[in-house]
Amino acid sequence: MLHQLRLDHANMARMLHVLQLKHKTLAKGERPNFQLMREVVDHILAYMEKFAAPLEREFVECLQERAPEHVDVVKDMLIEYRDLKPRLSQLSTDIDMILMDSVMTMDRFADDLKQYLEAHRAYLRKEREVLFPLVEKYFSEEDLIRLRQALPEGAEQELERLQQAYPELYAELRGADIPTL
Repeated sequence: MLHQLRLDHANMARMLHVLQLKHKTLAKGERPNFQLMREVVDHILAYMEKFAAPLEREFVECLQERAPEHVDVVKDMLIEYRDLKPRLSQLSTDIDMILMDSVMTMDRFADDLKQYLEAHRAYLRKEREVLFPLVEKYFSEEDLIRLRQALPEGAEQELERLQQAYPELYAELRGADIPTL
């Protein structure tokens, strides 16, 4: 289970890296592949909804039993994570507007994208530095089984679908190291 959490973490870092590359294209004044950005944003939103929500409930329950002194810091982190969703939803709406050729200030869009990327990367750093060590230190094999059972099936299949539908994404994900956060 810890391996799966680390894999999900690495995949999210790669997705953010793809968005970062698109941000760099925007910063150069060029038009990135907004349809690809749309798919990446949709994937992250779906992951937040389908996979992260059930996992966080089970995680807090396990932590409450094993190390209650750490629950508050983790709850604060989860609030920080949930706060990413409205920002990403706004980016999603903005991408839709761009794809429909609506008037959109690219500078504002680029700034919003940059701020979102910075916030999500900061969260991933905390995940790596705080959450993973807590799992390693306090969670038993039974706790990890409970976490695994809380996850719905399909994260890897969705990533594979994206990679097949968008060869550019596949190439960028394959070529991308796990970005240092």
